[in-house]
Amino acid sequence: MTVEAGFLLAMLAGLFAGILSGIPAMLAIAGVPMVTALIGAALGVFDLDFLNFFPGRVWGVMSNRLLMAVPLFVLMGVLLERARLAERMLGVLGRLTGGSARGMGLSVLAFSTLIAASTGIIGATVVMLVLISLPAMRAAGVDKRLAAGLVCASGTLGQVIPPSIILVLLGDQIGNVYMEAQQAAGNFAPDPVSVGDLFAGALVPGLMLVGFYAAYLAIRLKPARSAAPAPRDPVPLGEIVFTFLPPILLILAVLGSILAGVATTTEAAGLGAIGALFLAGYGTTGGRAGRWAIAAGAFAALVLVAMGLAGLGRAGAGSIAGLVALGAGGLIGLGTLAAGWRTWRAGLLPGAMEETIRISGMVFGIVVAASLLALVFRGFGGDRMVADLMAGLPGGGMTAIALVMALIFVLGFILEAVEIIYIVVPLLGPPILGTDISPVWFAVLIAMNLQTSFLTPPFGFALFYFRSVAPADISTVDTYRGVVPFVLLQLAALGVLIAVPGLATWLPDMIFR
Repeated sequence: MTVEAGFLLAMLAGLFAGILSGIPAMLAIAGVPMVTALIGAALGVFDLDFLNFFPGRVWGVMSNRLLMAVPLFVLMGVLLERARLAERMLGVLGRLTGGSARGMGLSVLAFSTLIAASTGIIGATVVMLVLISLPAMRAAGVDKRLAAGLVCASGTLGQVIPPSIILVLLGDQIGNVYMEAQQAAGNFAPDPVSVGDLFAGALVPGLMLVGFYAAYLAIRLKPARSAAPAPRDPVPLGEIVFTFLPPILLILAVLGSILAGVATTTEAAGLGAIGALFLAGYGTTGGRAGRWAIAAGAFAALVLVAMGLAGLGRAGAGSIAGLVALGAGGLIGLGTLAAGWRTWRAGLLPGAMEETIRISGMVFGIVVAASLLALVFRGFGGDRMVADLMAGLPGGGMTAIALVMALIFVLGFILEAVEIIYIVVPLLGPPILGTDISPVWFAVLIAMNLQTSFLTPPFGFALFYFRSVAPADISTVDTYRGVVPFVLLQLAALGVLIAVPGLATWLPDMIFR
């Protein structure tokens, strides 16, 4: 083993030790490589000139328009979570299913799928499901272990069902690494990889995973033969429509604008944030005038999206479509002011902004720190070592993918998903992405694998969030045993996706090619 390889192994060991020590991940990811680089430079095995590229990388992060979508999607999720829309949706679903164990379990799964596409924030979703759905499931007769596992597993669906913050971060990393790897391999005109590609690629596998969960619940939660069907309270059609239609329209507007090419990911994230503000503002107490302004703004936003889908987004200012767009813009501005004022007076908007800044700061801190880690890794020749290791594996690219998937699964026991993305993809991705393997398929594989990191003991973050608000009679062992079947289902879905890559590549090829 060379001296450089020894330094790299020591750096990685120190990195994991630093993260597990409890200090902020950003400091560990940046501090350990810096100390390793300084020691290596003192011993003559590292050139400090590599660090001259670090300011340029930081500037690249600051000026990356794609990453601007992260705080906007976070704000969208936080606003929807704090607006208490989830409670109303789950209440209606419970009444529709009559409160049976199987019906309640499937209702929680359907509700979680919709919430996952709306928020994508693990902590808020899991805590909300514990407080809202766990008592209802236990009252319906669902075993406490199964209920705990379902809450934790369905609360993590937002990592793979678009729009997902994880997919946005993966799109940024996979896109950059893929371009560099292809150019290094001699392909100087590779097809770019966008977040829209990943959103489309993850949609079918994400719904497949939901189907696996649903089949498992249908088998486990068999209706008692002797029990009489519970009477169902009639749910007015108007209540169903006004409860589910607004968030569904918001999701379709965000995803549809991206997949149809009408808006970039960042523009669609802005649309989602404004739409969430409309929903939150409409639900707060206040006068009718404010609600009418918000409703008009929401309708105008949908009109603009529809115009874009119809190909009228670039109409001239003097045309009828241009005048309609101008008027719609004015209504959106008025509705935004009304919604902002109502949510600010209700105390909802300040808390949502504070939470958005906290989460976004954590994400961008890790992004910047990981840039330094990648520089030091390359300075010690780590990129060449990884390429040689991958090239020497029997079985070619599939063996390399299996190795990366196994490493990500193991790292999921101790690291967060964002940390894994910005450590593994830049360091191990180039040898794989330099081949003819589909980058979209590879990215969706990583996203599916990362979802298990939130459920795997002992450091699965969904488990931590669950334990923070779970009742005392559900022990940690109960929670661990409850999530095991769902982890196995996730691995089964990952295996199906590995065997059938078309599940991830079919929809992007049909839409964007």
